[in-house]
Amino acid sequence: MTQNELYPKKIAFLTDSCVDVSREILDRHHVYTIPMRILCSDGEYLDGVNIQSREIYNRLKAGDLPRTSLPRTEDVETVLRRIISDGYDGVIAIMLSGGLSGTYNLTRLAAEAIDEEAENLFRMRVFDSRSGSLGQAMIILQAAEDLENGMGWDELTRSRVPFLIKHTFPFFSVDTLEYLRRGGRVGRITAAAGTLLQIKPILTFADDGQLTSIARARGRHQVIGKLVDLAVRHCGEGKNYNLAVANGGDSEGMELVRNQLTAALPHYRHLWDGEIDGTLSVYIGDGILGAAVQILDENNKTG
Repeated sequence: MTQNELYPKKIAFLTDSCVDVSREILDRHHVYTIPMRILCSDGEYLDGVNIQSREIYNRLKAGDLPRTSLPRTEDVETVLRRIISDGYDGVIAIMLSGGLSGTYNLTRLAAEAIDEEAENLFRMRVFDSRSGSLGQAMIILQAAEDLENGMGWDELTRSRVPFLIKHTFPFFSVDTLEYLRRGGRVGRITAAAGTLLQIKPILTFADDGQLTSIARARGRHQVIGKLVDLAVRHCGEGKNYNLAVANGGDSEGMELVRNQLTAALPHYRHLWDGEIDGTLSVYIGDGILGAAVQILDENNKTG
């Protein structure tokens, strides 16, 4: 058996419901998703299946305090068996930041169990995106395009996906840090940072995958300017990049971000958009705006 014969010939992608692009786009790129669990006062729901972010916003405003929970191991294994039954012999999983969730470790353990069950005829690599939402989506969608353009399993798993994880930079604003504080996801953020004078923190993901505050702005106009400035700064001088925008309950604001971002960085390869999922909405509430830039090659790094 040659080295190439050891590599999967038909490859799928796997992620969780915190990837915030449409189901249509995910299906187009053979991306399977595992829904996160959301625990509310009246029962348990599956993110994106029987509860959406807008209902989470309403519950938060009404005083309900939903909590999130990891998918069940058997649910992860069920999705993996479906991937196998659909004819795939390899899967690349890119999961929500391990700094926010144990989904990455859960999926890695499930992959080991499935690998034994499949008697080494099925290959799987699991990555911690160290990101979420639009950043997580960008990593998956670009890797899927690279696969479609002929990149093989070895290059994707050894170098390309790690490169995309390292060079994808999402930024988003929140109206309040109260929900992050309640959920214990504040990390290095000062919980009082956004409580005075309408000052809104701009968040990103630190190297360890936790949320961290990178800037502050007062009012939506300054928020949008900061988001665009941060994307431009992290893009550097090169021209080979992707962009993304997202919102949580502020689609009008997202259009403003889109317009200013594309004016500042007009030479993008792709521009993706999405709405913040229910799981993340539990921790950040509504009124969210996001922008991201993704560097695509070594000659296009930030300074």
